[in-house]
Parts: sequence; C-alpha cells; structure tokens
Amino acid sequence: MSALPRVLVLIGSTREERLGPTVAGWFVRAAEAQGALDIDLLDLRDAGLPERQGAGHPSRGEYPEAVRPFAARVAAADGVVLVTPEYNHGYPASLKHALDAVGPEWRAKPVAFVSYGGVAGGTRAVEQLRQVVVELHMVPMRDAVTLPGARRLFAGGDAPDDPDGRLADSVATLVRRMSWWAGALRAARPA
Repeated sequence: MSALPRVLVLIGSTREERLGPTVAGWFVRAAEAQGALDIDLLDLRDAGLPERQGAGHPSRGEYPEAVRPFAARVAAADGVVLVTPEYNHGYPASLKHALDAVGPEWRAKPVAFVSYGGVAGGTRAVEQLRQVVVELHMVPMRDAVTLPGARRLFAGGDAPDDPDGRLADSVATLVRRMSWWAGALRAARPA
C-alpha cells in the first residue's frame, strides 16, 4: 500500500469537444506538484461502462463483467475527485451513470469537486452532486476548485489564466484537505 493516499480523479463528461480532459490534466499536474497524493486519472470515455445498467444489484456489489474493471479502480482509491462541467444547471448524465454503476466501492471515501462552466463555474452541478454522493455514503469535502468562464480561462492552452493565484491556492487547499481525509478514512474503513 502506498504511503500516499490514492485518489481517483474522474473526468465526468463524455461529450465531443469537451473541456474536461484539459481541466483534469491541469488539476492533476497541479495536485501532483504538491506531492501529497498518488493520483489515478480516469476518463469516463475510457471506463468501459455499458450504456445501460445490467443485471445485478450495484448497492450489493453485484456487477456485470463490463463494470468490474471500473469497480476495481474505485475500490483501490482512498478518495475521489470528480471533474465536472455544468450542463443546464446540472451535472452530466455520464457522471450519474458512473456513480450508480457501483456501490460499496464508494463508501467511506472523501470526495472533492473540480467544476467548470460559465458564470457559475459548475457550482450548481456540484450542489446536486453533493446530494448524490452522500446517498452513496461518501464524505463530500467543502473545499473545491471552481473555474467560472472556463473556456476563457483555458483559451491560452492547457493551464488556466490565474494572475492572482486564486486557482493555485484552491488546488493546494483541496490537496491538503484530501490528503488528510483520505488518510483518516483509509485507516477507519476496516473498522
């Protein structure tokens, strides 16, 4: 087991011409620079989840064969960061599908959010996601990274325009708190 908490960073959008991989790539680079987390980046496009829920009961850990690799990645994580856009004041259906695809693997793990979008920066999507993750017995963190006007922020390439350092500070805070929560809950989960 790694001394550092293992954190699954999940790209929640599967749309064409999405900004998710750019946002997630920047976040992962910034988070890894802190040296406090072992990060596993997963794009839902590559997760291999079937379009429809199959037979079995995800809440009891019963999955179709196609879901098992995804379940294993979630199970191996000590914490989760959901990278989500805001679509029509909500989060993507692909992210809800992934959250519903497995059950026990999410339990007693901290979850943080990196959200992006227009003027609200994805905060409305995150507010809805907080309700969902609580039902999955996850521990939502207060600290988040919010990227309002994300297309404009990333217009110059693979890192956002951050002249005042606000985004860098929010990543550092999220990583510090995730490291603590993930370590604490990893120790507590066996009990």
